[in-house]
Amino acid sequence: MVVVAIVAVATAAVALALRDTAHNLLDREAQSLVATLESARAESRASGVALRWRATPQGFEITGGSAPRRQAWSHPALQAQSAAPLVLGPEPVIGAQSLRLWSRESPGSSRWIRTDGLRAFEVQNAPPGP
Repeated sequence: MVVVAIVAVATAAVALALRDTAHNLLDREAQSLVATLESARAESRASGVALRWRATPQGFEITGGSAPRRQAWSHPALQAQSAAPLVLGPEPVIGAQSLRLWSRESPGSSRWIRTDGLRAFEVQNAPPGP
């Protein structure tokens, strides 16, 4: 009986650890993407040139500046999707925009990165409202 209890506790701990790793990876990548979007937005305002962000199969790219910048996801299973390329300025107020970030390993778990156009981009766990 004691052995069965130990195996059950160990199995539960491993399951929770694996789940947390996938969620933590998604959270870290979402926070990193928010920092990248805000940096590009500030650069666009400073230079007066509109920058655009779009997802690619391996990561994302930012275009509109001197040269396109491409960045791969930190994990190959990560994916992102937006209805249209995100426009990051140069006006201080941009339109409301959002994108979905998820992992192919855990497709039911997503993070939405969005802005209302006035405030900074932020990570949320629920899809944008109507």
